Amino acid sequence: MKIATYNVNGVNGRLPVLLRWLEEARPDIVCLQELKATQENFPIAAIQGAGYGAIWHGQKSWNGVAILARGIEPQETRRGLPGDPDDLHSRYIEAAVKGILIGCLYLPNGNPAPGLKFEYKLRWFERITAHAAELLASGAPVVLAGDYNVMPTELDVYKPERWLDDALFRPEVREAFRHLVAQGWTDALRQLHPGERIYTFWDYFRNAYARDAGLRIDHLLLSPSIAGRLRGAKVDRHVRGWEKTSDHAPTWIDLGKKTKPHIGGL
Repeated sequence: MKIATYNVNGVNGRLPVLLRWLEEARPDIVCLQELKATQENFPIAAIQGAGYGAIWHGQKSWNGVAILARGIEPQETRRGLPGDPDDLHSRYIEAAVKGILIGCLYLPNGNPAPGLKFEYKLRWFERITAHAAELLASGAPVVLAGDYNVMPTELDVYKPERWLDDALFRPEVREAFRHLVAQGWTDALRQLHPGERIYTFWDYFRNAYARDAGLRIDHLLLSPSIAGRLRGAKVDRHVRGWEKTSDHAPTWIDLGKKTKPHIGGL
């Protein structure tokens, strides 16, 4: 089973790129971030025409997340991250898909740091960590996929010395990510490529893609009950080179078949 995460950076403006990649890669499940579309303006007809069911949480101008599933409709289990009823950002959606609980997230950028946006990012990290602990306690097979807006280590960023004060690389943010993973999650891409420089994002400026001056900020975390099924993990970096494409590239994992009954009835 192929599960992907892709910050599409505007689902309507990048729709031809998204549809082209869906046809080429044929992922079973896709988590999209940064839809930049209201609930009413999500291109559901085009997505369905490509063979995918979808749920989405839209927002005007920015944010927005969606889960696509090839050939079936995702069964929504949560819309919005718990812990702050006043947070109206569309950054989290969750669904049961093909026996797996999928959490799709778009963690705040947090810049400039320090500042209010950075404080919001750290609070959001605390909330996703608390929710992740509840998901682990359920024993269900879970994948938390999305744009985490954090480079966990120096291996995940081109010229790390230039990013020391950035909200994506500050010590507080990397520690928050380590704390989340330490609950028992597996960072899928790093698990299979422990020593490689692999990036998922290249800025539009300064010819970053051609110079491979990238960042690894899109991650798929696997719960213990599913981590043993991990067979492959890759970034479709060539998609970043397409015309009118996102500044992110699709990142995906391949899971083998389930070997024993799972818990939770998903």
